[in-house]
Amino acid sequence: METAELELIRKIHGIFKSKNLRLSLAESCTAGFISSLIVHLPGASDFFDSSVVCYSLISKEKLLGVGKSILKRYGTISEETAKAMAEGVRLRTKTDFALSITGNLGPEPIEDKKTGLVFIAVSFEGGIESKGMIFEGSRDEIKLSASAAALEFLYGVVSVWG
Repeated sequence: METAELELIRKIHGIFKSKNLRLSLAESCTAGFISSLIVHLPGASDFFDSSVVCYSLISKEKLLGVGKSILKRYGTISEETAKAMAEGVRLRTKTDFALSITGNLGPEPIEDKKTGLVFIAVSFEGGIESKGMIFEGSRDEIKLSASAAALEFLYGVVSVWG
């Protein structure tokens, strides 16, 4: 793991511990990789509650409560779905913050959405922040870049919260 990634994970550990906050995740395209990064350093159990890998449409509905209408109208790779995933996992785990990610790592378009398109959302009491990004590279490169971007986004949201 690169020094910059480790430093970001240390900062996430620090801010969640110092503010006494709990975190949960809902991962689709990264399939648990972000969770693995968070627990790479010791002490994650002080703030990290759980992670749900919801790769399929059905798991997004059943495990996270993403509405069929959202999935039908916007698709699994959308900002609306990322928001619903984050909110669903936060409410089910009763954590202070939840991070979600959904996207297309490739190699082919999905739902007419190009390879590299990723949506990230962070849910917290009183709001949801989200954004879409496009990454280039191989499937693994996109997963790594998207995971790092999701952690940076989470840290940015938590940093200005409260």
